[in-house]
Amino acid sequence: MTRRSCAIYATGIVCAHLLIVGIALVVAQVFQTMIHSRLKKEMTLTEKSQVFESWKNPPPPVYMEYYFFNVTNPEVFLAGGKAAVKQIGPYTYREYRPRENITFLENGTKLYALNPKSFVFVPEKSAGDPEVDIIRTVNIPFVAVMSELNSYSFFLRTFVSMYMNSLGIEIFMTRTVHEVLWGFKDPLLTKLHTLRPEVDEYFGLMWKKNGTHEGEFVFHTGEQNYLDYGKIDTWNGLREMSWWSSNQSNMINGTDGAVFHPLINRNELLYIFAADLCRSIHLAYVEDVEVKGIQAYRFAPPSDVLMSPKENPANEGFCVPAGDCLGTGVLKVSVCREGAPIVVSFPHFYQADPKYINAVEGLSPNKEEHETYLDLQPTIGVPIRACKRAQLNIILKRVQGFPKTKFINETIFPIMFVNETATIDDDSASQMRTLLLIVTLVSNFPLLIVGMGIILLLVLVVLFCRNRQKKTVKDDTAYTQVSDKPDEPSETPANQPMRNGSYIAMSPVEAQKC
Repeated sequence: MTRRSCAIYATGIVCAHLLIVGIALVVAQVFQTMIHSRLKKEMTLTEKSQVFESWKNPPPPVYMEYYFFNVTNPEVFLAGGKAAVKQIGPYTYREYRPRENITFLENGTKLYALNPKSFVFVPEKSAGDPEVDIIRTVNIPFVAVMSELNSYSFFLRTFVSMYMNSLGIEIFMTRTVHEVLWGFKDPLLTKLHTLRPEVDEYFGLMWKKNGTHEGEFVFHTGEQNYLDYGKIDTWNGLREMSWWSSNQSNMINGTDGAVFHPLINRNELLYIFAADLCRSIHLAYVEDVEVKGIQAYRFAPPSDVLMSPKENPANEGFCVPAGDCLGTGVLKVSVCREGAPIVVSFPHFYQADPKYINAVEGLSPNKEEHETYLDLQPTIGVPIRACKRAQLNIILKRVQGFPKTKFINETIFPIMFVNETATIDDDSASQMRTLLLIVTLVSNFPLLIVGMGIILLLVLVVLFCRNRQKKTVKDDTAYTQVSDKPDEPSETPANQPMRNGSYIAMSPVEAQKC
């Protein structure tokens, strides 16, 4: 056997083995299963996990952008007209949110943690100075007291209204952005504080929220089931709330939005418990996106999250008292805001009933600026970009006994909205790209084997064809044409042998020499 034949046989054997082994591994998904099993074990909230440190101290910077709606025509609104507002901002703050007091429970399957948040003003990302800029907005303490007195007698309401007038308290107030956001000593609350010491005399949308936490959380570590990774077990000792009117609405579902289980698919719903919204919400897949070279799935709240119970009966439990429901796109959260008529929505009433948008002049909802979304890397379940956008509103309506409200048309009045953003930093993005490359290479290793087998198969075909071609050439040169002329009588003597004709099987006899 020649060397060429040996090479062909060896190439064929190696090619066959590579194809058989590669196809078997692809069908059995051995490497993919191995990687997935490894990810399920690695993605846990334990001290040995590589993701634990980033969970305790998230490296991506988080920014809180506050936008306010400045009321430009309060007199017109109080006279029964449509309110007009102008958006001002952003006033941007860097948010720091380390995990503290971490304690492992139940053999490491759960852990307790606090998540205090502190805010530092970032002037270069802001539209002005919050301690200088003045805004006119709804006097929330006035409206909260008025709403609280709505169930009391007409005479008491009239007396309180007269007392408020004597103090010069109006439905709209003019304050600096800093005061509205971080607090000021309110004259009405100060008077109430003397009667009821438990009433705080200071008011601010973020009063006592700088350096404080939203409650005590117990999380699942994911040690027992990777699908429970980061899920909330209890909040303030509760597995469900008691504010709402149905068991489903009171459920505490999902994570706090910081982490999600690995191996996310496009068809599943992701749940987040939002303490500031007093409820859990779900996110659905929207589209594939790319962030800093990393492929991600975008999830966002679908329209049914804040849909009217008439259109989505599952939301009927958020009507408190039962049957007292608002329309699509808004959620009344008085039950967890000490009875104040507070309503939350998406900014500019995005995805809300047009009647709320048309009730106030100056609103222009759009998806790009007002949608809440989360971009997740599906393999490891890590958020790489997030935009949480929520708007704070208050219900303004006529209350008997308060003459200043007698011409008001009931309106869900916008106060401000916040845009909480975070994007993965460059160092973390580089590390994640490297990790995902390794995961991709290992997962697709069987395909590399099949590819090598196909390449060797092509080489085998080339070698085989060249070998056949050489054999054909050799066979053709074995018969050499001597002459095309016909045989002619020869004068060769009879005792001399004649030639074999025009074609002979071997070289002419006379050309051979012994």
